[in-house]
Amino acid sequence: MTGAELKHARLTVRWTQQQAAHRLGVTQAYLSMVERGSRPVSAELTAKVVEVFQISPTALPLGPYRFRALDEKQFKEALGALAYAGFSYLRGGERMNPADLLLQALDSEDLDARVAEALPWLPVAFPQMDWVWLTRNAKLHDRQNRLAYVVHVASQVAERKGDRALAASLASRVQELERSRLAQEDTLCSERITKAERRWLATNRPEAAEHWNLLTNLSVNHLDHAFH
Repeated sequence: MTGAELKHARLTVRWTQQQAAHRLGVTQAYLSMVERGSRPVSAELTAKVVEVFQISPTALPLGPYRFRALDEKQFKEALGALAYAGFSYLRGGERMNPADLLLQALDSEDLDARVAEALPWLPVAFPQMDWVWLTRNAKLHDRQNRLAYVVHVASQVAERKGDRALAASLASRVQELERSRLAQEDTLCSERITKAERRWLATNRPEAAEHWNLLTNLSVNHLDHAFH
């Protein structure tokens, strides 16, 4: 976030610098310097601005990607903080940029099933996320197949909801990953499944999962309960 963007957010809610500074917990002089570009907008201030001004969490800063090994509770709380209905009772967690949260999940090897089911919700709820950052880092960590399949399911969700424009936009994101599709077989963040489960999934997975060389049975038909 830039100082100009912060100023725009402040003016949108029609607050004076003094009012905004009070709510942000900083001095008016400091806020004035930030808005002029004399001081950088720190990650902490950006997070506070997103909360106070009710800005989309996609505005949260995305630095170099670093895998954080979030546990099940942290994933659920982060999804709840972004207003995912399935974990709406857990809204006190860290508010993360949806692109970072999605990649953190896709980079996990043993993701809780309910968290995995929530992943297609992120592209549907936050289609304006930073796709350049997300796809670049997914490729760098060999997670493009997982990303493509989750976005494919998200596109189907959007189609089922009647949002054809969003469905087409998400489908184009999937298409952009075709050239980098990996030939190696993978799972959708469930590396601990047994050999018997792997054999079953190999013959019972959706066609798109087979195309992306993923052993998963996640499909749009599993998600009706999670998107209402």
